[in-house]
Amino acid sequence: MKGLQAEQLLRRPVLVRGIRLGRIADVLFDPEGARVVGFDVLCGDDIHRFLPFPSAELANGALAIESSLTLLDEETLAFYRRRGRSLAELDELREAIVGATGAVEAGDAAGNGSHQS
Repeated sequence: MKGLQAEQLLRRPVLVRGIRLGRIADVLFDPEGARVVGFDVLCGDDIHRFLPFPSAELANGALAIESSLTLLDEETLAFYRRRGRSLAELDELREAIVGATGAVEAGDAAGNGSHQS
């Protein structure tokens, strides 16, 4: 993933070998808002699961993963929600640019310009 606004990740489909498993419901950042750690994925069975950032690859407008086992349970999602920051809660991160490693490359949690990681 290169140079994509955090908000542009929302609602993108999550696919395994072209099969849609769900869509991105939220983007989860580390406590400082400096790096994306993963995604809240609303799956086809109406259950929210956690997708770690390094497990996904942006391809053709969707997030592609190798296996459905990459989607972790609701308990894991709750763990990351409690310890991190959610895009749904942080308007100032909506326009933040997320780089290939998940680092916020422009814009920051304080909303004061650019942040380099």
